[in-house]
Amino acid sequence: MKFLVTGGAGFIGSHLIEYLVKHKHSVVVVDDLHSGKLENISNSKHQVEFFKLNILEQKKLKEIAKNVDGIFHEASLTSVQESFKKKTEYYNVNVIGTENIFMIAKELGIRVVFASSAAVYGNINKIPITENSERKPQNPYGETKMKAELLAEKYSQLGTQIIGLRYFNVYGPRQNVAYAGVITKFLENVSKHKPPLIHGDGLQVRDFVYVGDVVTANLLAMKSKTKQRFFNIGTGVATSILDLATMIINASGLSIVPIYDAPLVGDVYTSQADISLAKSLLKWKPKTKLENWITTFVRSMNK
Repeated sequence: MKFLVTGGAGFIGSHLIEYLVKHKHSVVVVDDLHSGKLENISNSKHQVEFFKLNILEQKKLKEIAKNVDGIFHEASLTSVQESFKKKTEYYNVNVIGTENIFMIAKELGIRVVFASSAAVYGNINKIPITENSERKPQNPYGETKMKAELLAEKYSQLGTQIIGLRYFNVYGPRQNVAYAGVITKFLENVSKHKPPLIHGDGLQVRDFVYVGDVVTANLLAMKSKTKQRFFNIGTGVATSILDLATMIINASGLSIVPIYDAPLVGDVYTSQADISLAKSLLKWKPKTKLENWITTFVRSMNK
């Protein structure tokens, strides 16, 4: 089959491309290289068609999308903190750009699996969070993802098949440090023998899910008979930021302790996914355990 992957030179997109190429699919990649890197797809560059293009360029995007069997829409601006400073840019890319994808999909009759985010929920008092929980984003980034979901609902009602995957905290190789989650930032510090920097009290919890498991979720969503739905993509396991820091320090063998700073503006305190729906309808479940991956990664980093 032939697939278009937007944001294909980015963190999640590049892992998705590797899988598709390995399994003999034809792949078209669109990325403006704002945060993505060509080196992320260096192993696949001779087996894909690559277009340096912003998803706001709808006419060119439509030409590229002709004759594809499905679109994996991963292109997005993702930094919560940056979203406060660049609200217009985040709206343009994450909302208008996503609507471009949906419009093209509607016109050409193409199925879409797109990257949404647990940020649509905001601070939920009751965990684990189900897909029916109220959407009350706490930051501009989350607001753009919620608006993208509303557009997905609109275009689904017009007959377009759109599945939204609400990623929780994705981790793994190739995560861009400048835009990365807390795991990558902690690993970066520890690799330099510096202590992890915790913003807030460290008792806030996250649901960390491995990028390889996220790729599997995307593929199962594309194959699914479900025509329109949002799915939580996490592990169902809550890990505090302090426990995460401790895991990484223990794996490193260094005699250091975390240091603390003020909480980040717009940061969610508690996040844990209920993944029952993805297990039931997509037949998906995560396989990689956080602590095992950290131990293996830190050991390889120290060699």
